[in-house]
Amino acid sequence: MVPSLREIRLFVAVYEEQSFTAAAVREHATQSGVSQHIKNLEDRLGVQLLDRQKGVRPTPAGSAYYLRCLEVLKAHALARRTLDEFSAGLSGEVVVGLMPTMTRSIVAPAVQAFGARHPNVHVRIVEAYSAVLTNALRAGELDFAIVPRPGGGATGIRATLFARTPEFLVSAPGGPLVHGAPVRLADLQGLRLVVPGEANARRPLLEQYFASHGVAVAARLEFDTMLGTLDLVARSDWRAVLPGVFVSRDVASGAFTLNPLANPALLLDLVLIEPERQPLSAAAAAFLDALREVTDAANLVAVRMADGGADAAADQRA
Repeated sequence: MVPSLREIRLFVAVYEEQSFTAAAVREHATQSGVSQHIKNLEDRLGVQLLDRQKGVRPTPAGSAYYLRCLEVLKAHALARRTLDEFSAGLSGEVVVGLMPTMTRSIVAPAVQAFGARHPNVHVRIVEAYSAVLTNALRAGELDFAIVPRPGGGATGIRATLFARTPEFLVSAPGGPLVHGAPVRLADLQGLRLVVPGEANARRPLLEQYFASHGVAVAARLEFDTMLGTLDLVARSDWRAVLPGVFVSRDVASGAFTLNPLANPALLLDLVLIEPERQPLSAAAAAFLDALREVTDAANLVAVRMADGGADAAADQRA
């Protein structure tokens, strides 16, 4: 008997979670039911797919079978998506995971533009940091998410570059730095920085940059709230290093002094993560296009300032 789609989904879940219990939660099943389904699948195929001696580990046959299972699930999802395209317009729900980096300046115009084009699609935004979003995506709770480039590959998740944005030193206006002028952090004395917490994906990138380029940080204050970071910077002599897409609207506003990091520049890669086992729905793909359009426009403002310095900032304000 040919394995059912249900059995294939359960096997993929166990393979990716490396746990019968976690797979059961993900697939809304019981742990014993999942275990029995996998045992029946192995008996029917005549091959051991999982080694249960120490936890749950795939056998070589299981790893090869997993890759083919992904192809089956994606083909089925594409077939359903083809039928959706024959219906009158897009509908349904899209659930997207975004970091605070994306929600300040990007999400509102993207949702507004998408809603005007596809009024029958309900968009739900989940804001969290990358580890939470990655786990939610693997559990099937998100259609896709945008996160900083992960340090290593995650089983069952496909990652592709979404945007590359320059990092800026952000200060309260009226200080000694000229808005838009490139700054070498190693040249600054008494640098007091608000930094993300150690669990944040950007923290090791920042610390590596500081250590590699002789940046002396006189004091660090950990904030895992980007809006709170901006509020503190606006009220004090604390500064922060923040991504260009997050502060792009401040290039022209004058609310903050922005200085692109230079000698060398620091770039943040934002990646699109989505499940390997299925393609995006037509509605999710359309919202991704809207999100990319707004992100590209905002990032262009930041990139132009990083490339053109104070002159570019003056042009934006004019």
